Amino acid sequence: MDIVKTATDWARFEMLSAAVFLAFGLAFTLAGLGFRQFGTTDMARAYPVPMLVAGGLLLILGGGLYFPAQVRLTAVPVAFGGDPAGFVAAEIARADKVLNDYCIAVFRVFPLVVAICALAIPFLDTALWRAGLITAIAMVTVLILIDSNANARLSAYRQQLSLAEVSGWP
Repeated sequence: MDIVKTATDWARFEMLSAAVFLAFGLAFTLAGLGFRQFGTTDMARAYPVPMLVAGGLLLILGGGLYFPAQVRLTAVPVAFGGDPAGFVAAEIARADKVLNDYCIAVFRVFPLVVAICALAIPFLDTALWRAGLITAIAMVTVLILIDSNANARLSAYRQQLSLAEVSGWP
């Protein structure tokens, strides 16, 4: 089992997830600008601000994930070469922490946010509140979709690292 290849593949997939966040951020931003330019109803004119905020947040999130993953991609061979057993142990600890964070945020908090927003829509009359809640639901849904995929990849990566640790490799 090639741990360096496994770790660099995982970093590449993280860069891909970051690129998807960036693409959705751009899509939300363009949708907000489109609503600003072409919106004729009160509801359509309420969407630009929430869409631009959501797009900006997704762009920041994507950039914040992309650049560290890119640095990590080049640092993996060096870190593994210095202390292979320490690298595997550190990666397992990091993967466990991130998996725990995913368990809390992606599978508990995000669905709760979606449910609260969905329940609040009928009770709020203004178009801006409804547009904000609908945009929040859309953005959190994007987060759930991308992060649940990342959770599955990280779980597989963690399992491969555990197999390497148990087998005594490296």
